[in-house]
Amino acid sequence: MPDSDTDTPSPALSAEALRKKMAEDRAAEISQRSVADEAEFARQKAFAEDFLNNHIGPDERMHIRGLIENAARNREYETMVYSFPSNLCTDGGRAINNALPHWPETLQGKAREIYDLFEEVGKPLGYRFRALVVTFPGGIPGDIGFFVSWKPPIETHRKGG
Repeated sequence: MPDSDTDTPSPALSAEALRKKMAEDRAAEISQRSVADEAEFARQKAFAEDFLNNHIGPDERMHIRGLIENAARNREYETMVYSFPSNLCTDGGRAINNALPHWPETLQGKAREIYDLFEEVGKPLGYRFRALVVTFPGGIPGDIGFFVSWKPPIETHRKGG
């Protein structure tokens, strides 16, 4: 037996009612986006405060070590060990993006600590370190990635020399 609720077509909306519904839907969408944007802003602000005001802790060091060990298990010779927004560099990531020799001087907070830790511990053990801009939202530097590599050095051989 047919269900009378589904057999009866819904009444047609007037153009005015349809426009009103569209406006309400749009307002709800904007409101939801606003809430999401506020949450993302709060997350970014908390990250920046932690990044600039706190130190690399044992958990973060273990996480970095785990990333390297996991990459090696997967027969990789490089892995990204840290990333952060380029706006946390003193120049917005421009020196890193342009591979300028003074790029480490633009680092702040935890990024500087990680770089210094690498120079102190990783470099003497034969690891290499590089920083790259890994995202370009709107064509400008977004996130910076720190990469650690343990690739064998490239040897150049000269003939007769």
